[in-house]
Amino acid sequence: MNTMKTTVLLAAMTALLLLVGEAIGGRSGITVALLFAAVMNFAAWFWSDKIVLASYRAQPVGPQEAPELYAIVDGLAARAGIPMPRLYVIPDPALNAFATGRSPSHAAVAATEGILRAMSRDELEGVLAHELSHVINRDTLTSTVAATLAGAITWVAHMAYFMPLGRDRDDEGGNPLVMLLTLLLAPLAAMLIQLAVSRSREYEADTSGARLVGHPEGLANALRRLQAAAERIPMRSADPATAHLFIVNPLSGRSLAGLFSTHPPLEKRIERLMSLRG
Repeated sequence: MNTMKTTVLLAAMTALLLLVGEAIGGRSGITVALLFAAVMNFAAWFWSDKIVLASYRAQPVGPQEAPELYAIVDGLAARAGIPMPRLYVIPDPALNAFATGRSPSHAAVAATEGILRAMSRDELEGVLAHELSHVINRDTLTSTVAATLAGAITWVAHMAYFMPLGRDRDDEGGNPLVMLLTLLLAPLAAMLIQLAVSRSREYEADTSGARLVGHPEGLANALRRLQAAAERIPMRSADPATAHLFIVNPLSGRSLAGLFSTHPPLEKRIERLMSLRG
């Protein structure tokens, strides 16, 4: 199911790139956009996890550098019957974490320095079980591809501001207002495509994570702590294109972020988790 979602997502992002290319340069723009889309689709499928991890300066760690993180993920992966994912630490005081990778055998889990310092073992286990649930459910393929392509489309739209809006001589004259609106709306459209694949999977990962651990209290307590910390310790390097990857929205402390939130309300998530008791 998630492979089908990813295929649809790649097609939608490609169509959006072609629309931007046509607005910038007519037929020539479509040709360039098609080549760019082919390269981006290949890169998004095979290297999107590395691109996202590099964008947050995530550092690989093992049992020597992060013994508690390694022990918890090793135990959860064994319980879930999946290969041990690669582990990374993000040098940021904010409290957050995400999983990435196109399959359980190519997965990675990243946690911020802040969350490793602030969480108790039960809370951290709940957070990491949530992230491993995304790996088990293969949500990470769709979400990481979405992050890579949305970032690429946003970059193309921004670059277009420095290019002359127009068409080839062989093309009929276009409406400059329509072209300008296309460039303005392309990043927004990319974000809306992300929203379509993000919210329901958070509820599912919460439930799967609680079942993997054996109780919901650890994750529920972690979400309460994350809710309190979101406004107080904003994530310095947060990017709207990758916000949906994290266990809580890293943009929640910013104005207007709620209008495009990729996450359901934390109160609802905690309420659903606590209903699983017993």
